[in-house]
Amino acid sequence: MRSSPNRLVAVIFGAVYIVVGALGFAVTGGVSFLATQGGLLLGIFMVNPLHNIAHLLIGAVLLIAGLVSTRAAKGTNTVIGAAYLLLGILGFFLVGTSANILALNTFDHFLHLASAILLLALGLGVERSAPRGAVA
Repeated sequence: MRSSPNRLVAVIFGAVYIVVGALGFAVTGGVSFLATQGGLLLGIFMVNPLHNIAHLLIGAVLLIAGLVSTRAAKGTNTVIGAAYLLLGILGFFLVGTSANILALNTFDHFLHLASAILLLALGLGVERSAPRGAVA
């Protein structure tokens, strides 16, 4: 895993998203599952229970892919990066509407776009070659 930036980032992002998803439930007590306004995580990121579950699932997928193989991490980073790019862009148009079922706010959009850039850059980039005979 040390020789693969994709695996390293997938594991780190996966663990962080799992922690964020779990912590989100501490600020969403009394918030309905699909509320368009949620609790504030770290005082700036708006979340609702659905958003927390999304973080837990995305974190689990990233963590597992990072632990499995370079190929799995690379593919997962690319797919999740593309999804975050789409969510980061669309999020600006969802705020203030009933379609904002993840209770997104401006801070969320910029975090999703930053995550997308990093995950896509790694996922679409060239992976360093492992030495012959090494298991990736």
